[in-house]
Amino acid sequence: MEKIRKGLFEILEKDDGDNRLSRRFDLFIMIMIFLNMIAVIMETVASVYIKYEYFFEWFEIISVVVFTLEYVGRIWTCTLIERYRHPIKGRIQFILSPIGLIDLLAILPFYLPFIMSIDGRILRLLRLFRLVRIFKMGRYSTAFQMIANVLNRRKEELLVTLTIVLLVLVLASSLMYYVEHEVQPEAFSSIPATMWWGVATLTTVGYGDVYPITSIGRVLGAFIAIMGVGIFALPAGIIASGFEAEIRKKSEEKD
Repeated sequence: MEKIRKGLFEILEKDDGDNRLSRRFDLFIMIMIFLNMIAVIMETVASVYIKYEYFFEWFEIISVVVFTLEYVGRIWTCTLIERYRHPIKGRIQFILSPIGLIDLLAILPFYLPFIMSIDGRILRLLRLFRLVRIFKMGRYSTAFQMIANVLNRRKEELLVTLTIVLLVLVLASSLMYYVEHEVQPEAFSSIPATMWWGVATLTTVGYGDVYPITSIGRVLGAFIAIMGVGIFALPAGIIASGFEAEIRKKSEEKD
C-alpha cells in the first residue's frame, strides 16, 4: 500500500521532467481546467446552453469526478510532504492550506445541493465558483507560480502602495465632496458616494456618469486625474521589477 501511495504521489506532484506519467497527468489536468473555463463561459450564452445542455451537464459530472479523485488522492498522499507528515494534523493542515482550499472549492458547489436545500439564485452563484478551478493551474503552470512568487516577495511594497492609494482616494473624495456637494447634491451626496468618482478618476477610467461642474472642481479633478497616473505607475513598476528579478533568478538556476 505504501508503494502505491508513493507512486500516486509522484504522479500527482508537478512533473520535474523525468516522470512521463506525471507529465501526461499534468497535461490532462491543465486541459480539463481549460475546457472547464470554456464551458463556464459558453453556458452563459442561452442559445448554446439550450442546444448543448446535455453535453454541459455530463461534462460537469466527468470534471467533478476527475477533480474529486485528484483531491482525495492528494489528501491521501500529502503526508509524504514533510510539513504534512502527521497522519491527522498534517491532512487537516493540507485541507486548510490555500491550494487545498482551492481544490475543495473547485468541487464543493457540485455536492452542496445534494447535502442541503439551496435557493436557485444561490445555486447559480455557487456554480460561478467553478471559475476557482483556474487557480488550480498554479500547481502545474510555471507562469502562475512566477506570478505568485512575485506577489509574495513584493507584498510589503505593494501593501505600502495600496495604503498610499487609499489615503489619496479618501483625501480626493473628501475635497471633491466639499467643492461639489452644494451644486450637485445628488451626484456628490456623501464622501462614500463621491469615492466612486475618486476611483474612476484616479484609475483614469472616467466613466463620465459623475463629474465636477464648478471651476474649482474641474481644476481639482484634473489635478487628481494626473496624480492618479503617477500613483498607479508605482505598483506597475514594483511588479515589473519583481518579474525581472524572478526571471533573472530562473535563468541563473538553469545556468
